[in-house]
Amino acid sequence: MYIPEHFKIKDLAAAYDVIQENSFSTLFSMHEGMPFVTHLPLLLNKEKSYLYGHFARPNPQWKDIEHQTVLAVFHGPHCYISPSWYETNKAVPTWNYVAVHVYGEVELIEDEQELMDSLQEMVLKYEAPDSLYRLQEVDADFLAGMSKGVQGFKIKISKIEGKAKLSQNQSLHRQELIINQLEQSSFQDEQRISLLMKANLR
Repeated sequence: MYIPEHFKIKDLAAAYDVIQENSFSTLFSMHEGMPFVTHLPLLLNKEKSYLYGHFARPNPQWKDIEHQTVLAVFHGPHCYISPSWYETNKAVPTWNYVAVHVYGEVELIEDEQELMDSLQEMVLKYEAPDSLYRLQEVDADFLAGMSKGVQGFKIKISKIEGKAKLSQNQSLHRQELIINQLEQSSFQDEQRISLLMKANLR
């Protein structure tokens, strides 16, 4: 990923936060000599050494992905930045955004317990705290049948890159003008970018 120095996320903990807060990822690999992509959730393990996920078995991406170095992209908030917000017409439109790229080698999960543990972690992450759904309470035979329809995998992380393009290349005054405009928006991404920009000014 092209990352000018002033946009680089240098704090690994901040990159982990982006992964955990935006865990529905885009996973790129090579399949039959062509780039192939699947959009799916990936969860970081507690040691932050692996990403865990699973493919639907009919998805051909898993069939030749083992031992490949793959790229998982995690998209944070993003929004348009209008030059009309500045104090001059000598400006062009741009886009502010946050993204983290994770590289690593894929290992297919063959152990049934490891697969079930990863599925349980996924349910715990995404179900509401007051949800009555419990994976361990699902009928065992039904769950065993459903699990045969997925192929679990994990990515051993080898490299993490992060980019937070938050108008750091603009003057402090201009950054404050952008924040003021974004705060007036009703859209969530604009609000999230404004908060990140404000935190970056401190």
